[in-house]
Amino acid sequence: MTDAHTGAPADPRHRQRVEELCAAAVRALSADPDLRFRGPRLHRGRRPLPLHAPHLHPTPEDDFGSFRGAADGMALRLTRSDAGLHRRERPAEPVERLVFEMLEQFRVEALAPAAMPGIARNLRHRHEQWSLAFHRSGLTETARGLLLYTVAQVCRSRITAQPVVAETEDLIEDTRAALATAIGHDLAGLRRHRDDQAAFADHALSLARTVAALLTPAEGEGGAGDEDARADDDPDDRSHDRSRFTLLTDFGDDEQLGTASRGRSRVLEDATDGYRVFTTAYDRQHPAGRLVRPELLREYREGLDRRIAAQGVNVGRLARELTALLADPVRDGWDSGQEEGQVDGRLLARLISSPSERRLFRTERIAPVPDALVTFLIDCSGSMKEHGEPVAMLVDIFARALEQAGASCEILGYTTGAWNGGRARRAWLRAGRPAHPGRLNEQCHLVFKDAETPWRRARRDIAALLKVDLYREGVDGEAVAWAARRAQARPERRRLLVVLSDGSPMDTATHLVNDRHYLDHHLKDVVAGLERSGEVEVHGLGVGLDLSPYYSNCHALDPSRTTGREMIRETVTLLARHPRR
Repeated sequence: MTDAHTGAPADPRHRQRVEELCAAAVRALSADPDLRFRGPRLHRGRRPLPLHAPHLHPTPEDDFGSFRGAADGMALRLTRSDAGLHRRERPAEPVERLVFEMLEQFRVEALAPAAMPGIARNLRHRHEQWSLAFHRSGLTETARGLLLYTVAQVCRSRITAQPVVAETEDLIEDTRAALATAIGHDLAGLRRHRDDQAAFADHALSLARTVAALLTPAEGEGGAGDEDARADDDPDDRSHDRSRFTLLTDFGDDEQLGTASRGRSRVLEDATDGYRVFTTAYDRQHPAGRLVRPELLREYREGLDRRIAAQGVNVGRLARELTALLADPVRDGWDSGQEEGQVDGRLLARLISSPSERRLFRTERIAPVPDALVTFLIDCSGSMKEHGEPVAMLVDIFARALEQAGASCEILGYTTGAWNGGRARRAWLRAGRPAHPGRLNEQCHLVFKDAETPWRRARRDIAALLKVDLYREGVDGEAVAWAARRAQARPERRRLLVVLSDGSPMDTATHLVNDRHYLDHHLKDVVAGLERSGEVEVHGLGVGLDLSPYYSNCHALDPSRTTGREMIRETVTLLARHPRR
């Protein structure tokens, strides 16, 4: 298996298997049972691990060997590198940190166990694939890109005692010769101290600063460096390939997208009766279409249809993918008149009239049937207004495809009936402002499409997602529990709940009279309970935000950089990652 360097993980089921195999490899090599992949990121429990060396992050276009090599590299980083020492020594300047991260990764890769030669082959394969992708993206055509590429090739070759990538050896020769005097001393130190992380870090820092200094004049003098920058920004010059490498120095802390806030509520932990709701007298559940004037709803639907048509999505193909993803084989009767199988007693009389007759058997017919319900629960808080259109397109396309696949679909939403508490808060004020009243707003749950209504009849109501004054605040925990209860009341064997949100729970009135993590804490408890029970498969789909503090199985969409087709593909991949019970 370690030599399987072919076969890109193209379809969602295959990608899921690749992630599971790689996670198992990382756990086995690191002896850490809490490691899991959530999308492309390695997590320990719910915490993403900051592994920033660029070649540790294969794309879906890469082959299986690249994923195995990246997994082996991550395992070595976890076992052979002191994370605290690395964190203390790493520089803050982006280029310096990029070089420093790569050098530390090269160091641990050089320490791969000699008794496990497959690991060394995987690591070498992954580095070669990343190097060739970097080169073919056009980045080595710029002075800065060529310099960084040469540093990566020369340093890894020196630290691991392996040759540079043969295809680009001639390309880097002049740059390598020019660098010899500037980094030669530190190169020798890297090789000599690869077993001593602290001594290695001194040379790595020195080399990183040297490389950053070599890049500085080109960036500031308006010469070749600026021409390179303009070339990098050219949207017509291999922009798709280049975009894979534009974030090499964009580290953040742990994520490129923001991460949902996290914390525990002292009020909720100290409450003997758990999560509280001051009053449910003003809570409402509405069919969303009734909250929008018919003429306006028709206008929204026409506009939504035009935008969906412009995406050119093949709904039939998506339906087939969802069938393969959600269906289970079920017995669907018998096919008689077969030449093999079980003897069909009803046909034995044929032997009298035709002794040579062979079609006397029957076989059981097995058909794939997606006995599943997929519920989309949409955060309709104020910050989601700007994402209303792409979210509406996404759920509308999935509703059509799921119906064609034979699965059920619900589209639900949640918001509040008022800003800042509304009538619930006024009732609290009249009651004398008792301490820690719990949730203090009017809950408003919206049904855009229920499971019994076909898409054709619900299509106008789905367009209500475009009405911006429906978006107020959000009490996520109660909404997730409500959607899960609806799913549990359905007869489908498999139930999936996809929560689309762009932030943490937010209700101003509740936060002010309890504490800022009250709703946040409750959401985590609700999701954790559903994940333990397994009756509903819960997925978090973050819209511009990482929801991993809440959902074990989650993915972050970036609407500013992602097309409608890519959002659909990433959502299918998210659904495929959930382990089936």
